[in-house]
Amino acid sequence: MPSTTRGDRRRDTPPPRTGSSETEVLRGFLDYLRTSVAAKVVGAPEPQVRAAAVPSGTNLLGLLNHLTYVERSLFLGDDVTDWQATFQAAWEDSVADVVARYRDTVERANDVLDGCADLNAPIPRRRPGRAAPSLRWALTHMIEETARHAGHADVLRELIDGTTGR
Repeated sequence: MPSTTRGDRRRDTPPPRTGSSETEVLRGFLDYLRTSVAAKVVGAPEPQVRAAAVPSGTNLLGLLNHLTYVERSLFLGDDVTDWQATFQAAWEDSVADVVARYRDTVERANDVLDGCADLNAPIPRRRPGRAAPSLRWALTHMIEETARHAGHADVLRELIDGTTGR
């Protein structure tokens, strides 16, 4: 296990200060978590970023790849048929490729969210015949999903090179 001194650690970024509306709070925390989880992957060394650090096979790059698919499914309407496969990035994809794809997906998802004003209304989807959850549910679920995997990413990155912090 890598060792670090307090001076080597990245400083924590505090939770966001958001507006007072429910939408501003939810979107503010989601964007905060999105930024945090992407930051965990940026600069992580190959091949450790792909290495399974736990028996389940979870790896840092795979977590961000998975979150890309969750964002695309939930907010952009993409159909995912094999969720387990989303936990592995393609070997030809670099860290920069996976991070760029995640950030592009987040930007596209935010474009969709910018057009949604009512937290009770269903999120727009391109998948006809499938019920869409409310915007409130979708934002809350994406916060939960991103936070869960950001916690995993915290531990994996620390095991890789000792980097800590949000």
